[in-house]
Amino acid sequence: MSLLSLLLVIGLSTMQAQDWADLNRFKDANKELSATMADEPRVVFMGNSITIGWLNLRPEFFKGKPYINRGISGQTTPQMLVRFRQDVIDLNPKVVVLLAGTNDIAGNTGPSTLEMIMDNIKGMAEMAKANDIKVILSSTLPAYDYPWKPGLEPADKIIALNKMIKEYAEKNGHIYLDYFSKMADERNGLPKKYAEDEVHPTVEGYKVMEPLAEAAIRKALNN
Repeated sequence: MSLLSLLLVIGLSTMQAQDWADLNRFKDANKELSATMADEPRVVFMGNSITIGWLNLRPEFFKGKPYINRGISGQTTPQMLVRFRQDVIDLNPKVVVLLAGTNDIAGNTGPSTLEMIMDNIKGMAEMAKANDIKVILSSTLPAYDYPWKPGLEPADKIIALNKMIKEYAEKNGHIYLDYFSKMADERNGLPKKYAEDEVHPTVEGYKVMEPLAEAAIRKALNN
């Protein structure tokens, strides 16, 4: 590797380390968004690869609707919390749909307890509520194992996290969006018909999720 190539790699790594939450990912797209109309029911989908994969595999679900996808692959809840203001609040939505937690359990940004995950989810929900944004807290999708980090046995942790998310949503007047019970198999994992790698949904997986999300959004807008 030449000295110039090495310097470029070092420079890129430094930039990525400095932008830990990937604040630049949607920076320009956010600026280009038109101002919301008073009666526009804008909805922001906040999440990780499962959220952005939804847009990539099922663009027709988002087309022609005031839905904005702000998923970033690999992200954990602390990263989402850092970018929540610019990628959700500043877009002036009526509703935010938050889907998060599985990458925390996988340890993508280091070890994380369920309580730490919930603290970040609570932080985002509280920020949204303070800005008159209705909050939909999604269950974490089933996962029997993570192909990029096998052996962590996440299934029971996901069940426990979802119980915490549901209890918090009910106690604080938020909507709990339950994907888990409609998608889990007998192992409490995600079957291959819904996710080839048993983590990231296929088109068929997203087709299960879509009516559930739409129903939750309608409920949020009518509350």
